[in-house]
Amino acid sequence: MEKNLIYVPNETFANFESRKRAHFVNSLSGVKSANLIGTISGDSQTNLSIVSSAFHLGASPALMGIIIRPDVSPRHTLDNIREEKFFTLNHVNEDIYQKAHQTSARYPREVSEFDACGLTEEYLEEFKAPFVKESNIKLSMELVREVPIIENGTHMLISKILGAWIPDSALESDGHISILDAGSVCVTGLDSYHSISKLERLPYAKP
Repeated sequence: MEKNLIYVPNETFANFESRKRAHFVNSLSGVKSANLIGTISGDSQTNLSIVSSAFHLGASPALMGIIIRPDVSPRHTLDNIREEKFFTLNHVNEDIYQKAHQTSARYPREVSEFDACGLTEEYLEEFKAPFVKESNIKLSMELVREVPIIENGTHMLISKILGAWIPDSALESDGHISILDAGSVCVTGLDSYHSISKLERLPYAKP
């Protein structure tokens, strides 16, 4: 099918109204993962925040990166991770994506998004930070290093994967995890959620 493409140069979208520009630029990277970060403060106040910026950094050691927005306004998630070093990463699935999206609202520090958004705290293997009970894939994480990104004031959190909880039906014999079987969803832009379908698994590429 022939597509009619339009060219949108930087000088055009740089002048979009701020919300329109955010939607536009956030959509350019395509499909992203949808995860909930669970944290707890030193005085046991829990927090839950949706992110679409988690990415694989390496398998040995098992590391992930997460981009956190600038802390010019209160960032309870970032504050808690800096203070306690431990947090959880929980896949958003088809049953909870609407509640997960609601965690992006700005609640006061004393209000837990678990309570405000109708999700359930769960504590596994004596890990201090809360998991999301309704999530099907859950990771326990430890902050290794925070890298400030000076170009826009964001923060990259390099974190170690300490453990993973996965449905046995989603774990394949070669170690591949079927996020389709786990019901995980993905996101484009700031607020468009998508279910996942599988095309195929391809063999290891050789020259």
